[in-house]
Amino acid sequence: MASYASRLKQDIARWAETGIVDASTAAALLQDAEANERRSFSFGFVLAIMAALLLGASILLLIAANWGSIPRLVRVCGLLAVLFGGYVGGAVLKQRGDDALAEALWLVAASSFGASIALIGQMYHFSGDLDAALLTWCVGTVLAAFLLRSGPLTVGAVAIAMAWLILRGVENWGAGLPSHLYLVIALLLWLVSYWTQSRAARHLILLSLILYVALLAVQYEVLGLATVLAIGSAALFALHVRIPGEVERVIRLGSGFPAHCLVGFLAGLAMIQAELVDEGMSLAFAALATFGGIAAALYLAGRESRVLRSIAYVGFGLELCFVYAVTMGTMLGTAGLFLASGVLLGIIAIFIIRVERRIRTGISGHGGATA
Repeated sequence: MASYASRLKQDIARWAETGIVDASTAAALLQDAEANERRSFSFGFVLAIMAALLLGASILLLIAANWGSIPRLVRVCGLLAVLFGGYVGGAVLKQRGDDALAEALWLVAASSFGASIALIGQMYHFSGDLDAALLTWCVGTVLAAFLLRSGPLTVGAVAIAMAWLILRGVENWGAGLPSHLYLVIALLLWLVSYWTQSRAARHLILLSLILYVALLAVQYEVLGLATVLAIGSAALFALHVRIPGEVERVIRLGSGFPAHCLVGFLAGLAMIQAELVDEGMSLAFAALATFGGIAAALYLAGRESRVLRSIAYVGFGLELCFVYAVTMGTMLGTAGLFLASGVLLGIIAIFIIRVERRIRTGISGHGGATA
């Protein structure tokens, strides 16, 4: 399948041939598309990152395997050398235009920093626990990402923060909240992602916030917090549909924000349905709300986002499986719920078809009048 940039170049060429844009505008559009394509992740870039991570892991495992036989001073100097060589060497390569190799070396250095925390702590018997080490690793990686303006390092920092959140949630299961400090960390990472221009980091942060609310709901009050998650996600989705330009200026996710809203909506309703599994009528209303929400998301934003469509189709299929599994002992109940859902979706489908037909008719009529 052709990439977005390839399809855009074909469209620009067609627009120039048909006279929609003039030659100078077409040339400017092509130049901008090529510049953005060079800045995007290429397959070679991904391979370089993977190779760097594997290389870093192999070096660290080699050191760890022979840790006891290496003199203490040599251990510390070796760890510092890997850090210095990774960050400084990456900076030199960045100045020469070797972006992929530079980012790869920075990731090796960041990985080495995390391993250094554990190995030096073990060597000098420093007191501490795993979540404190993860938090220190995250802070160091964020600082490096900010100073080097590195998108991959920002993504790495978010991944470390998510690991810290999950660890805190597991450690405190049934005994307390996931740490509210994560909200501060997420805000800091979000601001850094603007500086490093890392859209992938912002995607991960939004997913982690959904996870945070889910952990909070499971440990405390499922119905209340899950309802807040579902309604809040729906409200943000509606806000994006109502004022997409203003929301995009803040979020800067392209067409990806509605997909996150749909994930939050489905996650909230999934927890609600799990809690209401023995409540027949309430469960039916929650299932209908899920089907209706999926249909609305497809109608309002499905055309612009292939990811949203995929999430919607998967969510629809899982919801059908869940409803059948819960009500399969009562075939009449299953049939009744499917009938009600089918009628509702049929009405929505008829409405969508008529609206889209009117839009197409209006566009054709306007074009004909103009001509």
